[in-house]
Amino acid sequence: MKKYRSLALILSLVMTMSFAKEKIVVFHAGSLSVPFAQIQKAFEAKYPKFDVLREPAGSRACARKITDIGKRADVMASAAYKVIDNLLIPKYAKFNIQFATNEMVIAYTPKSKYANEINVKNWPEIFLKKDVKIGHSNPNIDPCGYRSILVTKLAEIYYKKPGFYDKLLGYGDSYQNGEENRHKVIVRPKETDLLGLLEAGAYDYLYIYKSVAKQHGLKYIVLPPQVSLKSKKYSKFYKQATFKITGKKPGSWIIKKGSAMVYGITIVQNSEKNLPRNKIGAIKFVNFVLSPKGQAIMKQNGQGVINPPIITGDASILNKK
Repeated sequence: MKKYRSLALILSLVMTMSFAKEKIVVFHAGSLSVPFAQIQKAFEAKYPKFDVLREPAGSRACARKITDIGKRADVMASAAYKVIDNLLIPKYAKFNIQFATNEMVIAYTPKSKYANEINVKNWPEIFLKKDVKIGHSNPNIDPCGYRSILVTKLAEIYYKKPGFYDKLLGYGDSYQNGEENRHKVIVRPKETDLLGLLEAGAYDYLYIYKSVAKQHGLKYIVLPPQVSLKSKKYSKFYKQATFKITGKKPGSWIIKKGSAMVYGITIVQNSEKNLPRNKIGAIKFVNFVLSPKGQAIMKQNGQGVINPPIITGDASILNKK
């Protein structure tokens, strides 16, 4: 009897293992949370053997989990493709794919002070009012953070408002954690951390991606293309704004120049300690993101797509079955 019970137990374990799903770990920018949740659902419906585990964070924070902490991931998607170039290549990734675009907007709610007055022409003046609070994400962790600062600097130039950046933020050429004026500015690790606080009325206006504002049903001001980082047409104008963020090593810095917003995606590999735990799953997931279905989901959520995508480095792994 015991013999049959043991056999039944073994068969049960074998069946459980055979039906266990293969996990694909995806680190991605917080701004990709909504479209990637939909992509995950569509992907798992097409490939039921896989279980996608998404971990959103600021793009630079995602990269540092891999490089500094040694967390294992199969795929990383960044809100700034240069994060992959600067922090992952060549040790932790072999290629970078530019696959989506976005733009910066000013988001608010009906409860925001001066909500009935603010517009594309007067927002800098309203931002400087003593009773108005604004929010942005941490520029050393999240690209939306340093883009918020670049937008402020570009607005100073475009609107011809000398001293606007210093009066509003006053970070100089770099941001040190905790240095913001807490009576005026709210800072959190990533832009999506700020949404609940905005909706609760903890502050009035948020620098955010258009896609995120649209996904969450927020009111928002569409900025001039010279300020919003939307179009490569204004690349020369964007470059007038610069800001320093922390580099790969403590005490090192990377100078960010204003540039059009482009997202990047890669497979984490090229290091024995950081090989993707699911190589085939990673390949299929990235290819699905780049597929017509994946691109349609991105568009539905307010993001532009780059078709065909721009690939740098050795992406031959994507052709493997």
